[in-house]
Amino acid sequence: MQNPANLTFIDESARDRLIVEGDDALKYLQSQISQEIRDIEIAETRWTLLLAPNGKIDVLARITRTADSAFLLDTDAGFGETLETRINRFKIRVKADSSLAHAENSTPSPNHEAARIAAGWPRMGAEIVSGETIPAVTGVVALSVNFTKGCYPGQELVERMDSRGADAPKVLRIIDVPNGTKVGQRIDGLAEVTSVSGTTALAYVKRGSDLGRLPTHLD
Repeated sequence: MQNPANLTFIDESARDRLIVEGDDALKYLQSQISQEIRDIEIAETRWTLLLAPNGKIDVLARITRTADSAFLLDTDAGFGETLETRINRFKIRVKADSSLAHAENSTPSPNHEAARIAAGWPRMGAEIVSGETIPAVTGVVALSVNFTKGCYPGQELVERMDSRGADAPKVLRIIDVPNGTKVGQRIDGLAEVTSVSGTTALAYVKRGSDLGRLPTHLD
């Protein structure tokens, strides 16, 4: 399984960035995100989810340790404020400050977007709707969730589906489509297109269907 934290389909100019730093930054972030970071090295990057208490995704982000008590979280352009709000939601008497820098570009370049779709990687606002999408359908749980790290908000839904081996009602797949296919279009009653580039699309495919291909990081 590949770790796509730094692969070329990520357009760095279309990422909002949040710095969290202070004496309690590590302890606090560890309690809020789905990823284990107590053992993360300086300059190391991992994917993580920030979940609502009901287990739905608020933000998919990368987290990089930049110093002993400083971390950089980045997410798709336009969702930095959602990220900062979620990070600060439970912060009471915590020695950790945050500062947000908005992306240079509001959307990824066409080349990056084509590469992302071909790789099957979800994007906030497309495959992931903040506050609505559950982790199990996105295909990123294996890369963004640590099941032994301890408690964090929204953990129950993720843990329950994993422990029971429950199948998600739909799954993100790469599918071939005719030119002119639009986002939101339904394919054969089995799939709904979420992103498209030329004749390649991402779509949520109904459970039990073999339509399309798995994202490359799940191969």
